[in-house]
Amino acid sequence: MAASIGVPESGSTPPWSTYVPDRFNLMSRLKSSIWVAGYLRRCQGEGIFGAVRRRGAEEAGAVFVKVALMDGTAMLFVPAPQTAYDDSHSLERAFIQSPPKAVDEPTVEARLAKEISFDPDVWIVEIEDRAGRHFLDLAKI
Repeated sequence: MAASIGVPESGSTPPWSTYVPDRFNLMSRLKSSIWVAGYLRRCQGEGIFGAVRRRGAEEAGAVFVKVALMDGTAMLFVPAPQTAYDDSHSLERAFIQSPPKAVDEPTVEARLAKEISFDPDVWIVEIEDRAGRHFLDLAKI
């Protein structure tokens, strides 16, 4: 009778016991707005100026980070492709530098304009640091 109402018989493993550890894998990522606020706070805590240049979708907009090196060049960090994520770090935001080295700022701005035309929900965050510090988690591709 007990089994008919979902209660396991004495000594058996409840059917939900194997599900409990996996529930953490189903959690979604932090909202983009919260992640951006935390990222800017981290930068400002290190004495680096940063600002939101474009506010994207509150929940899940892609985040692009421009690091202005203050010499007319900049680095651009874009969301890593899904293939860069593994099961152990599936909830963290990971980035890649694209292009892989600093380029002139108009090149970065052209890429950002292209991204906006492709996806109007993107976030653009810009920080200024001569040393190129960014505090982002980079994907290992």
